[in-house]
Amino acid sequence: PCGAAGWAQDAVPPGAAFVAAASYRGPGNNDTRGNKALPILLWWSGSLFPHFPGDTERIDCPRGSCLVTRSRRAARHRRTKALIFYGTDFRAYEAPLPRLPHQTWALFHEESPMNNYVLSHSPGIRLFNYTATFRRESDYPLTLQWLPGTGYLRAPAVPLAEKDAWRRKGYGPVLYLQSHCDVPSDRDRYVRELMKYIQVDSYGKCLHNRELPSERLRDTSTATTEDSEFMTFIARYKFHLALENAICDDYMTEKLWRPMHLGAVPVYRGSPAVRDWMPNNLSIILIDDFDSPQELAKYLDFLDKNGEEYLKYLEYKNVGGIKNQFLLESLEKREWGVNDMTLPNYLNGFECFICDKENMRVKEEQEHKKSRGKIPAPRPHIAQFKHMGCPMPTPGFGSVEDLSEGDSWKEMWLQDYWQSLDQGEALTAMIHRNESHQGRFWDYMHEIFLKRTRQH
Repeated sequence: PCGAAGWAQDAVPPGAAFVAAASYRGPGNNDTRGNKALPILLWWSGSLFPHFPGDTERIDCPRGSCLVTRSRRAARHRRTKALIFYGTDFRAYEAPLPRLPHQTWALFHEESPMNNYVLSHSPGIRLFNYTATFRRESDYPLTLQWLPGTGYLRAPAVPLAEKDAWRRKGYGPVLYLQSHCDVPSDRDRYVRELMKYIQVDSYGKCLHNRELPSERLRDTSTATTEDSEFMTFIARYKFHLALENAICDDYMTEKLWRPMHLGAVPVYRGSPAVRDWMPNNLSIILIDDFDSPQELAKYLDFLDKNGEEYLKYLEYKNVGGIKNQFLLESLEKREWGVNDMTLPNYLNGFECFICDKENMRVKEEQEHKKSRGKIPAPRPHIAQFKHMGCPMPTPGFGSVEDLSEGDSWKEMWLQDYWQSLDQGEALTAMIHRNESHQGRFWDYMHEIFLKRTRQH
């Protein structure tokens, strides 16, 4: 069995005529085929198509060339070998059906699992053949997507004397800056408890207790564009509460890397594997190392009053301070860049990764055909649970049993997590039954619901 993704050679008639862009060949390969002979890759999530302003383009990748398009007219073309989906836009009840046996499905999903918990369950992620996610185990990992390079980490911190001067003016030791409340990681519940034991200056909409000093800084677009005035302001703080919106291995965002860049020590909760990526053994303070918010507050207070101990957390900024070989090698090895015009971005990189895989598959299928079955047909590659596999959300503080019946976080995120499992199973069942009518999705969901209630 190959999950929901079987393959066969050209099982579908050509369908509608498909107009290609003018042909060109880049320096990447010696592929002499004309456009009409190339495999087609369809960006099903057209908003991500990295070749504006056109709809179709020829790309020249290391192993061969492909046509890429965002025109859904190509969906049923026999040369359309792969559909590329953006995880945040992927909805099981809108998936293109029937799923054609000669097409692979590729997933690009660098965002939080909170955008789509379907992909955190085996039936959801196994709908795809190839993945580019934040997990290091995915086929095309995007783990360090928020880290431009080691130079970003080495940027100088505000001198400790200056931070202490701001403390004397009434600034707290700890900064919290969130306007996206009620997220799966339930971070506000934890911070609310922490605030009982240490001064936390909270400027965002969540747990708001302090005003930013200027109208310009209050503009949310200023916060998202690494505006220099905004960055100067948050760099004054000794500690920055860096809590991801969802918990998942290797899901690390600007919430972690930006405070490290500025030299405001992150007090972090997010990827359970975050230590693997840190510049040295003393770079961040992990919330989960402490038995309670009260214990964490005690430690932060100790560092606030002991400058020498505090500065140990910034030693990675010194020459030779980045000692983690895994981090250095991972940055060195990745073929795409962050804000670096000399390297491809990860959208173009993943597109070429898929193009090369599909050209290889076409070749293997031709050899299989020629050999009259003596050479085996290529086996489908199926994404695994560990390509995403994020755990069930848990409360930010305390246990589920402690939460009241009407708790909005419990009602929203636990329900969303389990309903997503049913959605992945429903779409898988539809594909196996060669279902062609999307509208039947909710019938399949109902069937799964009834089956589960009978089991219980």
